[in-house]
Amino acid sequence: MTDLPVLTLASRPPKLDDRAVEKRVGLVILATDHTTEHDFDRMVAGPRIGLYATRIHYANPVTPETLAAMQPRLADGAAMILPGEALDVVVYSCTSASVVIGDAEVAKAIHSAKPDAAVVTPTAASVAGLKAVGAKRISILTPYTLETSRPMATYFARLGFDIARFTCLGLEDDREMARISHDDIVAFGVEAFDPSSDALFIACTAVRAAEVVARLEATIGKPVVSSNLATAWATLRLCGDIAARPELGQLMTKPLESL
Repeated sequence: MTDLPVLTLASRPPKLDDRAVEKRVGLVILATDHTTEHDFDRMVAGPRIGLYATRIHYANPVTPETLAAMQPRLADGAAMILPGEALDVVVYSCTSASVVIGDAEVAKAIHSAKPDAAVVTPTAASVAGLKAVGAKRISILTPYTLETSRPMATYFARLGFDIARFTCLGLEDDREMARISHDDIVAFGVEAFDPSSDALFIACTAVRAAEVVARLEATIGKPVVSSNLATAWATLRLCGDIAARPELGQLMTKPLESL
């Protein structure tokens, strides 16, 4: 057996930076989520911005009842991200649940665990994004059933948007929503868009729409806002990243006025 070397301590302890990265972004995502981490790795993560994700229990099908059941888990989920340390932004990555629970209630739950963080919901970010591209009359595409989509129609109408067309794909499982092909996202986006609209909104953080926003915009000639594009855009702006990235869509060229 080879003799072990003598172990010694270094001459001094290492110097520690305040943080490993300048900005910390927490992602509270569903246990079934296939899409958010990939989209945020692609659009948000970088030398200045670190991503830290936690998953909370969620059980399909996607209904107002199963979505509302996540509310009691939000605070504990946020608290599990770098426990005891501050985050700059926390994103709750579920569009339909943000409608059912309410943006303010989501923020309240997350602030109970991370009081200093800016809270981003897909709904609030999408509203800010639609306003940033100058949209007042919109078309909406969701992957959900009619039952789950109705509260979303009410949400946008209550906030003053004129809804020209609202199209639902009728899916009940968010894992299937994550597997809608890019080509079909574009095809259904074109079908869902009313030419009188100022913009198209594609709901659901499971849907891989952010990857084809620029392609859709080139096809319909109007801005397209998706849930993950909007949350990524809002997160970047809240972290002080104001760089224009038109290759990701028109929204990524705009400033964030308010959230």
